[in-house]
Amino acid sequence: MIKPAGPDALFTIRDLAETFDVTARTLRYYEQKGLLTPTRRGATRLYTAADRARLALILRGKRVGFTLDEIKEMLDLEQLDQRGTAHLENSLARFRVRIADLKRQREDIEDSIAELEAGCAWMEDRLANREPPEDIKRRARAFELLAAARLTPWTGAAPE
Repeated sequence: MIKPAGPDALFTIRDLAETFDVTARTLRYYEQKGLLTPTRRGATRLYTAADRARLALILRGKRVGFTLDEIKEMLDLEQLDQRGTAHLENSLARFRVRIADLKRQREDIEDSIAELEAGCAWMEDRLANREPPEDIKRRARAFELLAAARLTPWTGAAPE
């Protein structure tokens, strides 16, 4: 569970990496992509509570399948339109599209699971019923008797 922080709190890259279970390299990459903008004190990156909240949104967006570019666009639009509704309408439309995509993927996964389960049932049935059908057994016995009758003149043995 992520602990809340005061508005004036500052965090190092290590603090955020440990808190959110990501690597420092990931945070530097997000900075390179313009998703995070820490201040610097010498070579040390310092993240604000706003950066921390933004990271939580970035990770949530990634978890539900948005690309980093899509996340950046939504976060940047929110920053530009803090008093308006354009960012909310844009984000809502994107969320609805993503929900529809995920529902389609879930249906595909459920169909695949059903097909695999049917295949497993078929194979389990074949393994359980390895005994050949009666007509095959009857034909095999007839073939064996015929073969034995034809081999008798060569071997001199009496048929069984």
